[in-house]
Parts: sequence; C-alpha cells; structure tokens
Amino acid sequence: MNKTVIYPGTFDPITNGHLDVIQRSAKLFDHIIVAVAKNPSKQPLFSLEQRIELVKQSCHNLNNVIVLGFSGLLADLAKDHNATALIRGVRGGADIDYEIHLAQLNQQLQNELETVFLPSSLALRYLSSTMVREVYRHQGDVAQFVPKNVYQALQQLRNDNE
Repeated sequence: MNKTVIYPGTFDPITNGHLDVIQRSAKLFDHIIVAVAKNPSKQPLFSLEQRIELVKQSCHNLNNVIVLGFSGLLADLAKDHNATALIRGVRGGADIDYEIHLAQLNQQLQNELETVFLPSSLALRYLSSTMVREVYRHQGDVAQFVPKNVYQALQQLRNDNE
C-alpha cells in the first residue's frame, strides 16, 4: 500500500534541519509532499515561488519527494492529495505542545489525518528558519545552516538589496 504524507512549512528559508526531516521521511514513506505555505501573516525573505524553487533544488536527489505551494487549510490539501499523515519536525518540549494542538485541530478538520512527529537530529536541534533569518539580517554567515543553493540565493538577495 502506497502511503503519501505531507511535510508542511513556510520554509523561509529551507534549512539543513528541514532537509534532514525530509530525507528521513523519504526513507520511511512512499511519497512525500513538501507543502510550501503561503502565509499572509508573515513577511518572508523569499516569495512563494522562490521558496518552492529553493525546496525543489534542495530535494532534487530524492525521487519520492514532490514540492508544491499551497494556501488555505492543510487538512484540505491532505484530502486533495489522499495523504494519510502530516510530518512535523520537533526540536523540544515547546514544539511538542504547539504541534499537538495543531495535530488535534487537523484531525478535527479531517478525521483520518494523523500527525507523525520526528525529533530533530541532535546536531540540528537548535536550528530554525527564524534563527537563519536573524543571522542573515545581521550580516552573519549562514552557510553552515542551509543547503548550498539557499546560501547562494541569500547571497544574491543581499547583493540585490545593496
């Protein structure tokens, strides 16, 4: 039986932590949809189209991963793609509390939708897109935190803004 799962996020930008969760999920499930969210309440560094492309480039070697953008309810996206579960990476206790509430909400919206929590790898537990954006905005070097293509895109963005 083929299982499709969704790994949703804003991915602004995709980090090595996100990529680790995607790679580990790709070993566990038949089909992974990385769903890049259009979130009108956030001011992203990159447009939705740019984020989709950066995630696609970062996952190019994973044959069972597709990347798409979405807006609206995640439960509706899951239903539209016959996904059986959502993948959520968790770094610690604060993430778990928040993610359990989201999991319960998504299950209320779509009864059969499960959420699978993957703990972050120890070496990447501290890492978040928010941290990467802050280091970047303060002119710090983010090369160790993101895939090479994302680092290059951030460098280009910096050059364009100068």
